[in-house]
Amino acid sequence: MRLVKLPLEFQKAKIILDKICEAGFLAYFVGGSVRDTLLELPLHDVDIATSAYPAEIKHIFKKTIDTGIEHGTVTILDHGEGYEVTTFRTESTYQDYRRPDSVKFVRSLAEDLKRRDLTINALALNLDGEIIDLFNGLDDLKKKVIRAVGNPNERYHEDALRMMRTVRFASQLDFDIESKTLNAITTNSKLLKKIAVERINVEWVKLLLGKNPKKGLQSFVDCGLYRYCPLLEDKEQILKLILSLDNLQIGDEVVAWTLFCYLSFQDYNKITLFLKSWKCSNDLIARVERSFLATSLLKQNQVNDWDLYTIGIQSFEIANEVAKLLGFERDISIIRQNYEMLPIKNRKELVINGGILIKELDFVPGPFLGNILSKIEKKVVCGELPNELAVLKELALENKNN
Repeated sequence: MRLVKLPLEFQKAKIILDKICEAGFLAYFVGGSVRDTLLELPLHDVDIATSAYPAEIKHIFKKTIDTGIEHGTVTILDHGEGYEVTTFRTESTYQDYRRPDSVKFVRSLAEDLKRRDLTINALALNLDGEIIDLFNGLDDLKKKVIRAVGNPNERYHEDALRMMRTVRFASQLDFDIESKTLNAITTNSKLLKKIAVERINVEWVKLLLGKNPKKGLQSFVDCGLYRYCPLLEDKEQILKLILSLDNLQIGDEVVAWTLFCYLSFQDYNKITLFLKSWKCSNDLIARVERSFLATSLLKQNQVNDWDLYTIGIQSFEIANEVAKLLGFERDISIIRQNYEMLPIKNRKELVINGGILIKELDFVPGPFLGNILSKIEKKVVCGELPNELAVLKELALENKNN
């Protein structure tokens, strides 16, 4: 198969392949960028594989970075762009199911491609637009099938994360996993315990945000992968509940985690422990916690001005996406309108502050001062007092004297 016109991303990177080939070596576009081109999907990166060894690449190009030179990867800098170029390689045994014990550079494209995980990812593209397909990846793309390269048990013993990648691609591409590959995941699912949580997290989120998350999630459950993920051992029923939802389309990572937490926990305090076990960032944890509270309020259909102020409109928008999946979606336009009508959106918009209370009303810094400001803030937000300095000073003095 030959591509008549290469995508712009390949055209821009063509100069890199040209220079490598002019120096007497082989060079190809490989992997996901080739797959996504054939599927007419946006390209997120362009990977290049070559028969040139890292030292030879560094000799051809003046500006390079040793990105992962021990594994054969050098980044070439060209006109503000960075291109990762990796030497063809074979890999030895994988005693930890994560990394090869050793890497050997080779000159053969075939040797390099046969170590890749899936047939649809083992495609290469040369300068002439010709697709090199040694494992029937083109046929699998046409049939919308996910299949491991060669022996799937060997592929998953080499890197157990490939099992998560397989179910993720089923979701992301809306493809079916071939039976031998699926059976191998079931057989080897316990090896996922060997993989860093951070790596599992990335694949899990991509699965949930895929084109057809039910396909990936169904395999994730059926093959038992969930048993080896943080705090999911007893969550089979929750996963099956998510699978039962109609029109399961999740467009945001916070929506995904909020949905799962809302179905899993009645105790708000368990969310932090759960998300920390997944190595989520503090920012994401805080956003999910707020969205969890907002979802609970939407369920009760009781959202007041103080809720809008303290939780924030963005969290309610996320919560309403969750509510939509669960069947209690609210009119978000009304909620937005109520938010916009709030007298203030944050404490900085109060006309009074601690400095004024200390300088003009002789307040002493400390918890009492903070409590007064909190009381004033809530009364202004809830419309019980106008945000006017004279009025707020009077309330502050009343509380001080009492």
